[in-house]
Amino acid sequence: MDNDVLRQAPLFSGLDDEAAESLGSQMSATRLRRGEVLFHEGDEGDRLYIVTDGKIKLGRSSADGRENLLAILGPGQMFGELSLFDPGPRSATATAVTDSELNSLGHDELTKWLNDHPNVSRALLNQLASRLRRTNDVVADLVFSDVPGRVAKALIDLSQRFGRKADDGIHVHHDLTQEELAQLVGASRETVNKALADFAMRGWLRLEPRSVVIIEPDRLAKRAR
Repeated sequence: MDNDVLRQAPLFSGLDDEAAESLGSQMSATRLRRGEVLFHEGDEGDRLYIVTDGKIKLGRSSADGRENLLAILGPGQMFGELSLFDPGPRSATATAVTDSELNSLGHDELTKWLNDHPNVSRALLNQLASRLRRTNDVVADLVFSDVPGRVAKALIDLSQRFGRKADDGIHVHHDLTQEELAQLVGASRETVNKALADFAMRGWLRLEPRSVVIIEPDRLAKRAR
C-alpha cells in the first residue's frame, strides 16, 4: 500500500500519522487490468475506493447505448463515496483505463471513523461539494461553451493532473482513445478530432498516440475560457 498516495486522498485530510496509518490498515487492495470493470452502473455497492496507481474512468450509458465519461481519476483521487451516504445502485460504471491499483473501505469500517474523527466527515463533505461543483461546471460548459473550448478545458485539466513538464512542452499521457476523449467532452469524435487538428495546426500542441504534448498552455487555457 502506497501511504504517500493514500495521504493525498480527501479521506485522510487532517488525520495525524497514527490515525491515517490505522485507517489505511483497514482498507482492502484491488488490482485491475486495463479495460476491466470494477462495477457497473446500477450495481449495489457500499465501498469507497481510492486510486493508488493507474487511471480509472467513470461513465454512464444512455438507453440507446451512447456513453458519456463523467471523470478520469488518477492516484490520490477517490470515488464511490455516494453509496456510503445514500445506499443504492451505483450511479456510474468504473473501468480501468490502464492497469490500476485501488484501496477500498466498506461502509461499516468508515462509519466508525465518522463517529470518532470529525475531520473525516468534513473531508467527505468537501469531496461531495467538489463533485457537485464539478457537475455544475460541466452543465454550464455544455450550455455556454463550444466543442473546441470544452476540448481545451479537458486538456488543461488532464495536464494539471497527469502532465509532465519537459523542454518541448507538457507531456500529457491521458491514455484515452479518441472516442473516450470525445465522450469526456460530450461531443462526437469527428468534432473533437477537428478541434485537436486545429490546435495542432496553430502550434499549440502536438498529438501523439493516447497522449498530447501541450506546447502553448497559455493559449490553450485562454481558448478554454
